[in-house]
Amino acid sequence: MNSLPIIDISPLYNADQNAWQSVATQIDRACQEWGFFYIKGHPIAPSRIDAVLDHAQRFFALPTAEKLKIDITQTRHHRGYGAIATEQLDPSKPSDLKETFDMGLHLPADHPEVIAEKPLRGPNRHPSMPGWESLMEQHYVDMQALAQTLLRAMTLALGIERDFFDTRFKEPVSVLRMIHYPPRHTASTKDQQGAGAHTDYGCITLLYQDAAGGLQVRNVQGEWIDAPPIEGTFVVNLGDMMARWSNDRYLSTPHRVISPLGVDRYSMPFFAEPHPDTAIECLPGCQDDQHPAKYPATTCAEFLLSRFADTYAYRRQQEAV
Repeated sequence: MNSLPIIDISPLYNADQNAWQSVATQIDRACQEWGFFYIKGHPIAPSRIDAVLDHAQRFFALPTAEKLKIDITQTRHHRGYGAIATEQLDPSKPSDLKETFDMGLHLPADHPEVIAEKPLRGPNRHPSMPGWESLMEQHYVDMQALAQTLLRAMTLALGIERDFFDTRFKEPVSVLRMIHYPPRHTASTKDQQGAGAHTDYGCITLLYQDAAGGLQVRNVQGEWIDAPPIEGTFVVNLGDMMARWSNDRYLSTPHRVISPLGVDRYSMPFFAEPHPDTAIECLPGCQDDQHPAKYPATTCAEFLLSRFADTYAYRRQQEAV
């Protein structure tokens, strides 16, 4: 238990059901033993990753005043730029040594859910950089499709309908995020980490990380192990929402980022989350008389908002107004 499994998902892109079953079995085992795995054989081209990474690096190099034109703390629906120390993932540590850009599904101002002021719903707020908006909006669509391919494979092991997740991911609240971790020597204290130990909130996360390294995962023995960059892969992990759906059959595993020495680190996680009104309750095949449902039913929006309030001081302040 000192290295994460690497799963080739290319069989999910053909019609051979036996090959699908083999991949689903590997994913199921990784989800139960680790809650983390790498995937290779996906359709996201290296040229796309290079383009997104280049744009992210140029955005984070802008003057702070320029980035703060899309300050995430000035929005109701959590889109835009998050300055260093906006997040505190581990409440026992100082706020995180990272800056971020968040986007989601673009819903225009006249969309019914935006007019109704539904939480986490609204237009994206992009920087004024040539080519940025079209590139990021297309990458969002392609990452959502990749996430739903993985979820479709999980349905085989979970014993639910093949389209179970597809029907719940119409107009999702999935988030594409860019993260810049400055070098460790810029920390305000020796205890300030790039990202404090935490579990993810939602369904599944697909992470691109650059060559700098720093991601660590806690295994079932409680040991922190490195999850180093592997070219051509995404790191996939499950979040708390999937743990609730599966009655903890699937693990939502703590992880953290130790800022690297002397270099900047860039990563691009995609957090796949369903439609906000989706009911999150124990799946039928994940409970029986010996294993009753552990968690009360909730909705995607209710659960995410409760977790956001734990992480972002500005969200707590907004809710208190």
